[in-house]
Amino acid sequence: MAVSWKSLPNLLCICLLLCATGVVSQKFQLEPLNATALKGSDVQFNATVEGVWQVMAWSVGGLLVLTVSSTGDITSSSLKQYSARLCSSGDSRCVEFTIHNVTRRYSGPVTCTVQGEYGSKTAHLSVQESGTVNIMEGNVTVMQDEQVEFRCITSAWFPIPTVSWTQNGQAVNSNLYNTTSMVDGDSFNSTSVLNFQAVRNTTVECWATVPTLTNPQSSSVLLVVVPKPPDWTVLIAVVVSFTSFALLVLLIIGIIFCYKRRKEKQRNYQDEMSRRVRTQSQISGVSAAGQRQGQVNTGYVPDGQTSVTDSGFSQINGSNTFEMPNAVNSNHAGNAYITVDESGVRKHRHVTIV
Repeated sequence: MAVSWKSLPNLLCICLLLCATGVVSQKFQLEPLNATALKGSDVQFNATVEGVWQVMAWSVGGLLVLTVSSTGDITSSSLKQYSARLCSSGDSRCVEFTIHNVTRRYSGPVTCTVQGEYGSKTAHLSVQESGTVNIMEGNVTVMQDEQVEFRCITSAWFPIPTVSWTQNGQAVNSNLYNTTSMVDGDSFNSTSVLNFQAVRNTTVECWATVPTLTNPQSSSVLLVVVPKPPDWTVLIAVVVSFTSFALLVLLIIGIIFCYKRRKEKQRNYQDEMSRRVRTQSQISGVSAAGQRQGQVNTGYVPDGQTSVTDSGFSQINGSNTFEMPNAVNSNHAGNAYITVDESGVRKHRHVTIV
């Protein structure tokens, strides 16, 4: 691309300005441009100047707090909070500016201005704050395989802290816990909930930190796991089932036994009745045969005891007993005899004649 000779003066001016700006920037540097510090710590900024300078001024949050001369003389509005010194004795090219015991109110711009052609440069300061960490549940004793929950509360942190958990010194998978945060004035509070299954004794730790914190804050508790008592449910169910089955079998056996006993009694009863019927039949047959063939011998008298006379009286030999016919029953078949002994007792005897 062709450049008109009329534009050459303008380009030359631009080049001179750029070169001058580069020289100035190389002569004056401020480090670090972004500083992060923990509350209560000291923050340092270094200003490096190439060339001769007379006065350097430092401002925090827009307020002038300290001035330094190239000879090392310092003028400060608050010597306790701010200080400055030459980085090397007698070397004015480097000045170290320090803010002591920083708090949140010091967060913001930190500006260094060098009189003359050097101008000023600004850095940004961020002050962080660590709070407290506490596991709410404390030491816990649970049964084996029981689900446990721990809550870790962090208070008065800035910015939002990073919360993590460990078990026996080993990092816990982030899927096992959930962390929520909320604003509390100019700081943050967080709640982290950890859930897991208790297997063995475990030291549980909750860690909270911010980028400027060298050693994270932590809280630890002890989880004591006791053996789970044996589950008797299955055994009881088996015993109950077996007992029920055994009782059912015994009941069936008892029913069968009672049924057989009853049938046996019925059979014995029937046999007994049949036997009695047969015996009665036999007796009846014998009785019937005897009635058809037997006759009463009215003249039968036991030897040596009784004699019958024609008048109907009889006397038992060797005694004073007499027998006489009963006239009342004379009209019936057979004769009735009344026996009178010596004592006067009457005895009745009936003789049937067939």
